[in-house]
Amino acid sequence: MTAPIGAAVVACLVLGGLAVLQICVAVGAPWGRLVWGGAHRVLPRGLRIASAASVLLYAGFAAVLLSRAGILPGGDSIAVRMLTWVLFAYFAVGIVMNAISRSRAERITMTPVCLVLAASTLVIALS
Repeated sequence: MTAPIGAAVVACLVLGGLAVLQICVAVGAPWGRLVWGGAHRVLPRGLRIASAASVLLYAGFAAVLLSRAGILPGGDSIAVRMLTWVLFAYFAVGIVMNAISRSRAERITMTPVCLVLAASTLVIALS
């Protein structure tokens, strides 16, 4: 397995885990301290909707990464190359934002998650 394919598999597994988490908090699971700044144990309606919508974004992120890694077609297009770098920047910013969260649960859980996503995306972007 090449490095970009392995990195894409790791990133997709992590994104899948995040999708499960977001679905759970969207339906009322008491894990809101892990997401959206950690201010709510159970998310209010607006954040539940945002959590549900984030699952669609994660699917799009996965498609871009799988494409750039060569698993899906179109990985050499300018759009996919640029979007991969945009995702890397997004995940890198996520490291910082989660590291400074007021929620201890979010800091200790989501900071390493974003670190893995940023590192995986960087490997894919550099391929």
